[in-house]
Amino acid sequence: QLQLVESGGGLVQPGGSLRLSCVASGSTSDYFGIGWIRQAPGKEREGVSCIRSADGSIYYADSVKGRFTISRDNAGNTVYLQIDNLKPEDTGVYYCAAPAPGWFGTPERMCLSLAGGRGSWGRGTQVTVSS
Repeated sequence: QLQLVESGGGLVQPGGSLRLSCVASGSTSDYFGIGWIRQAPGKEREGVSCIRSADGSIYYADSVKGRFTISRDNAGNTVYLQIDNLKPEDTGVYYCAAPAPGWFGTPERMCLSLAGGRGSWGRGTQVTVSS
C-alpha cells in the first residue's frame, strides 16, 4: 500500500512563494503518478497539477498555469509543487494523491479522477495566502 505525506505549507503574503513536498513510501514501484489536489474553503476539490511517472508528462489546471511547477526527484519518490506569485485564492489544503494500482490515463484525467476522491491520499498541508 502506498503512503503519502505532504509538507511545506504555511502562511504567506500575496506574491510570495512556497514549495510543497510529497513523500511516497510503501508500494511505490507500481504507482502511476502523483497529483496535487487543492481544497479551498467553500469550493470543490481541484486537481491543480499531476505528473505521470512513466514519462514525466504533466498537467496543470488553467488557474495555476505559469505560477505552479510540479517536479520529482530522481528516485521518483518525492514530488514537489513550487508555487510562485501566490494569490489569496490559492488558500486551501493541498493534498497529494495517487491513482489506484492499475489505473491508466493522461495526467489531466489523473487530476480529474483524483479530484473526485479516488486513489490514495495524504493528510494534506495548509496553505494560507493573506496580508
